[in-house]
Amino acid sequence: MYNALMQIIYQDDQILVVNKPANLPVLPDGWDKDAPYLLKLLQTQFEKVWTVHRIDKTTSGIIIFALTATAHRSLNIQFEKHQVEKKYHALVNGNPKWDEKITKFPLRVNVGHKHRTMVDNKNGVRSETRLKLLKRNQATALIEAAPMTGRTHQIRVHLYALGHPLLGDVLYSAPLTDLISRPALHAYALAFIHPTLNTTMLFEAPYPADFASALKQSKFEG
Repeated sequence: MYNALMQIIYQDDQILVVNKPANLPVLPDGWDKDAPYLLKLLQTQFEKVWTVHRIDKTTSGIIIFALTATAHRSLNIQFEKHQVEKKYHALVNGNPKWDEKITKFPLRVNVGHKHRTMVDNKNGVRSETRLKLLKRNQATALIEAAPMTGRTHQIRVHLYALGHPLLGDVLYSAPLTDLISRPALHAYALAFIHPTLNTTMLFEAPYPADFASALKQSKFEG
């Protein structure tokens, strides 16, 4: 099933850019090690694949892999130095009072039996997300989120802390909805320097069917 949903956006001899379907982990799931995961699916098609970064299991969208040790090293450095530009699209509950906002709530991960991330002003780690309103109505908004740091559930928790949890994100107290059955978060775009060509590359991942349907049903104007 996941092979049919997984879309390879770009590939050459150094890198592989994939549009990951929702509910497929990038690496083995700690709770079910026999369940399918993205890296394993790719390893059936390519001789050697290196993981560079991850996105949440429930998050759809763009992710890059390295096909050589050289590419892996170059991309790792870019991620460590925050030179990779990432943009996510999120459907959230409520109507934000702002058009743009920078959130810097410090976060502490893996809290409690549900392994949630939480805002912790005393013991949390520095976290920053830049938010931009794309569309809104009285009940819902489409937000573009650019995480400047890479904490677990960062975008989800920052939006929840602002009073606008993602549609479908019951882990972070979102009300029940019929619009989408998972947290409405999609890794939309990724920009980086190609490891060997030394040129800036930008890729965008089309919305999956469930996110596109929720967007359509939200009936935004314009």
